Amino acid sequence: MATLSQLEGYDYRFEQGTDRTGPVLLLLHGTGGNEHDLIPVGRLVAPNADIISPRGNVSENGALRFFRRLAEGVFDMEDLAKRTGDLLRFLDAGAKRHGFTTDRVIALGFSNGANVAASMMLTDPSRLRHGILIRAMVPFEPKVVPDMKGCSALIAAGRTDTMIPGPQTERLAQLMTSAGARVELKWQQSGHTMTQADVTDARNYINAWPLVAL
Repeated sequence: MATLSQLEGYDYRFEQGTDRTGPVLLLLHGTGGNEHDLIPVGRLVAPNADIISPRGNVSENGALRFFRRLAEGVFDMEDLAKRTGDLLRFLDAGAKRHGFTTDRVIALGFSNGANVAASMMLTDPSRLRHGILIRAMVPFEPKVVPDMKGCSALIAAGRTDTMIPGPQTERLAQLMTSAGARVELKWQQSGHTMTQADVTDARNYINAWPLVAL
């Protein structure tokens, strides 16, 4: 059963799954999306999981996002840092309200949502340890490499993606790997869109739970 509610400045949707011991999905939509967009994807990749899905609260000409950008591929770094902290607090509050622990959370983000998920993981990997990052790039270069031992990420990239250069995706994978995370980088024959192959890879990644044991 889904509920629409508000927490820490975010409107969000929560669906309680039938498995309260396995992964919890934090769904983070792309630019112009909302809290409903990724629910069908979440149910395909983890049918029994709890799902928590916030709505981005930054408007770009009416299109919802999770943080501001100055131009395509150019992020407002001050706003990114603020919104990353806001989402981490939202996740903590959501865990308390809905009775799950953050160590079980896997962020599933697309585009802008994948970028903010990567920012959350790089900022405080103790609070968000796992991510499925579909069409993501490096959100920022940490001044100090975080300790990401026990963390994992599936990074899904498109070979014909004109919005995210391949080296940006590879740098994100390298950055997380060098910090100690287990990273799987998958390339799809697609552009800046989510494909069935992405969904299959995400399902396989989640089915390997518990991820820290791999």
